Amino acid sequence: MANSAMQPKTGLRAIPRKDRRTIAGGAIGTMMEYYDYYLFGLAAAVVFPHVFFPGDDPVTGMLQSFATFAVGFLLRPLGGVVFGFVGDRFGRKQSLMITVIGMGICTTLMGLIPSTESIGLLAPILLVFLRMCQGLFVGGEMGPAATIVVEYAPPGRRGLFGALLITGAGVANVFSAGLMAILGAGDDTFFLTWGWRIPFLFAAVLTIVAVILRSKLEESDEFKTYTKTIETGAVKRKNPLLEAIRHPKNLILGIFIGLPQSIAGYIVLTFGLAYMVNQQDVDPQVGFIGTMIVGLLQIVMAPFWGHISDKIGRRRFYILACIGFAVLIYPAFALFSGGTAVLIWLGMIVGFVIPGVAMQGTLQTLLTEMFDVEARTTGVNVGYQFSNTLGGGFAPLICAALFAWAGHIWPVIVYASVIALAGIIATAYAKVRPDVEDAGRLHELD
Repeated sequence: MANSAMQPKTGLRAIPRKDRRTIAGGAIGTMMEYYDYYLFGLAAAVVFPHVFFPGDDPVTGMLQSFATFAVGFLLRPLGGVVFGFVGDRFGRKQSLMITVIGMGICTTLMGLIPSTESIGLLAPILLVFLRMCQGLFVGGEMGPAATIVVEYAPPGRRGLFGALLITGAGVANVFSAGLMAILGAGDDTFFLTWGWRIPFLFAAVLTIVAVILRSKLEESDEFKTYTKTIETGAVKRKNPLLEAIRHPKNLILGIFIGLPQSIAGYIVLTFGLAYMVNQQDVDPQVGFIGTMIVGLLQIVMAPFWGHISDKIGRRRFYILACIGFAVLIYPAFALFSGGTAVLIWLGMIVGFVIPGVAMQGTLQTLLTEMFDVEARTTGVNVGYQFSNTLGGGFAPLICAALFAWAGHIWPVIVYASVIALAGIIATAYAKVRPDVEDAGRLHELD
């Protein structure tokens, strides 16, 4: 019998230690990004209407709270451009260090804002200000993280490597929802006064861990080679933003491609939670636990979907995921209306884990394959952040307004389906770089 030590490693164990360190450094920032935004989304659904926007009408409080949620997306495109430039000009690592520190500081400070009852109008003003600053730093996160991870990936595994970033989003789901569930399980007065603040303050710990991990990152060989050609004078240094703009088709398509991915989680998990709590009288704990279940499944399913995209082609897989989202969004909300915890959790899985995580796990790799090395971070950031601002940032607010106007969920279903269709059309017209040699290239749609 052969010695087990001589057997070749398979799966994630086959990834070299240096590459695993790079993936961890990228994923910790993605975890911070999604932790901040999922946490804010959960608080916006069940806490902020009471703490920062108190009033007699719960629908008005929900709209005001989700408006604050949307404000955080307004500066994401600017952050994408600024930190995309930093990543392409000075290195992905420099950009990643700045963004993760900025995200952590903003989220931590949110947990220290007094309530409106204590300091009046200043409370929601401070919340909006920190939310916008948070959006600026978050806007620069995905581009350099996806770029450095995918650049490290060997041919045929770019989808897997890129999707491993989304495992960080799954961990963020578990952490944010888990902490909110534990703290919200006790006295309501404690939770609305101090309990909800603890997960925000915990961001300081995550920031320290992220800084330690990212301090050990190294630039990819592809970026080092590009930098060396500039230093030797073989190639002139180019403005990353101008280079990205020279591919206007890819920039515009990147925005539309990202729209379905951007709204999926915020419709199903953020608006869905508010819908269940305010319209179905569901205990928020059910939603928090469901979000934890989604996060645990996301950790496993994201790399699985990324691996599948390597096999059948990035664009083909992403189109199938968009179709799945359009088809499954109605059954998800139908399950939410069932009222029982098991049906609600099944609705979250049907509406998000199957189509949403499939889109999330594929998008960043698809975007990196649409731009050359000198403008890749900027191109990914612009597509990813503009789509998140136009789509995800306003999705809970739009859904709440549509539901308030119509009195039922059908306009929300139509809205989600139209966005999915836009993503399908844009993806069908996308073109990847000619030097992409992974397995998925063989299956690209022409």
